[in-house]
Amino acid sequence: MDMKNRIHLELRNRTPADAQEGKIEGLTSEFVNLEFLSLINVLLMSVSNLPKLPKLKKLELSDNRISGGLDVLAEKLPNLTHLNLDLFNCEVTNLHDYRESVFKLIPQLIYLDGYDLEDKEAPDSDA
Repeated sequence: MDMKNRIHLELRNRTPADAQEGKIEGLTSEFVNLEFLSLINVLLMSVSNLPKLPKLKKLELSDNRISGGLDVLAEKLPNLTHLNLDLFNCEVTNLHDYRESVFKLIPQLIYLDGYDLEDKEAPDSDA
């Protein structure tokens, strides 16, 4: 299947503008065994509607427009160790002491945007 057809299939007759409410259709707490979730460039503005995913270890949120509310991740994703927000188009990354604040909000977090609290890069197998 070529990329154009795949995108059409994923959109299910919707336009990207339809994704304004911040909910991720189909992602429910039934996915209790999910360990990796990629939500790159899906027009996400908030993570407050994420379900509780107790086994999730790695969350990719790059290229979204998240403006805050990351504190819910500590409760909803208790095993989250890798979080990638990336710096492009993500307003929350422009905040003063962004990295330190995120590590405080999510105590179990080991890597943020591919680096730990001491700016050591994550090993390739974990990044």
